[in-house]
Amino acid sequence: MSRSANLRILMTSDTVGGVWTYASALATALAASGAEVHLVTMGPRARVDQRAMLKDDRVHLIETDLALEWQDPEDSDRPVAQRAFAELEEEVRPDVVHLNSFREAVFEWHAPVLAVAHSCVKSWGLACHDTAWLDGPAWRRYTAAIAAGLSRAQAWVSPSCAFYDVISDLYHPSAPGLVIRNGIAPASPPDKKEDYILAAGRLWDRAKNIATLTDAAKGVRWPLYIAGPADDAASASVSWLGHLSHDELRARMQRAAIFASPALYEPFGLSVLEAASAGCALILSDIPTFRELWSGAAVFVDPTSRKGLRRALDALCADDDKRAQLQRDAWARSQRYPLARTASAYLQLYTNLVANARRPVSRHQLEMHA
Repeated sequence: MSRSANLRILMTSDTVGGVWTYASALATALAASGAEVHLVTMGPRARVDQRAMLKDDRVHLIETDLALEWQDPEDSDRPVAQRAFAELEEEVRPDVVHLNSFREAVFEWHAPVLAVAHSCVKSWGLACHDTAWLDGPAWRRYTAAIAAGLSRAQAWVSPSCAFYDVISDLYHPSAPGLVIRNGIAPASPPDKKEDYILAAGRLWDRAKNIATLTDAAKGVRWPLYIAGPADDAASASVSWLGHLSHDELRARMQRAAIFASPALYEPFGLSVLEAASAGCALILSDIPTFRELWSGAAVFVDPTSRKGLRRALDALCADDDKRAQLQRDAWARSQRYPLARTASAYLQLYTNLVANARRPVSRHQLEMHA
């Protein structure tokens, strides 16, 4: 990765979900290769445990109070954000701007801009079959801002082929795009597993489909533990772990025999990859992203069928041989998605964008370099 020597990157992130896990890991890997990364947060500020995920002094955390684009569909925060980022670019003088968002790509940047598509509200709503509210003026502006950002950036990235197709169909970006799959640091499978099922997700996020999972778990022979905030509607039939730090969740995964994700919508699914690398047998919703990444290494179920999900959970709890095989299969598949490969692909893309900053970059050029 010597091509990253002296490369200075301005990268945005939020701290609400998996984007922080992705951004902190990638920034740390890029810094370890010699790059200097300025990681700029929008939305809530990083917690102490999230700050601890930045493991290299060459990652410089810059926290702002700017609104996340999905928190500001009216786009009222844009003038403030434009001024703030103009000042940041003047101060940092990055070689490349890596946006883990869309709207900011339309700002007047001097450095080449890369936009990474982790999710969007419109694709979320379509997957959850809840789209009527997207016809409101504010959300139409939000959708238009995403389309403009994807076309204004010099390039855009999706973490999976399935989500690449979704974004392409929804927004028809004119900027060239490519797929760079997310990755994590390697982990050795544990020697011993415990008899419980683990899941992770926010109860209020319908895309995670946690409510269906809690209903399906009633009567299953093993206990179900769910990491993530609950609310007054939380089922008493499962054990709610509340918020866990990244290290705490990883420790739970190391012990869990089964990890379940019945998500209706998942552009990639970093928690599934982390569970697989911890040697969990996977029970996943039958959606295109999970099929793309985990076909042959997981049990797939209809995420809308409580009975089907319950049968799958109970059957895997009862079948020691199948569960052990799926644990081995999931761990082996996780080795296809190493963090080093992800970081190398981004470094190649950054280098290409910097080298071609003064002339258009073709899709063919991007595919050759990332």
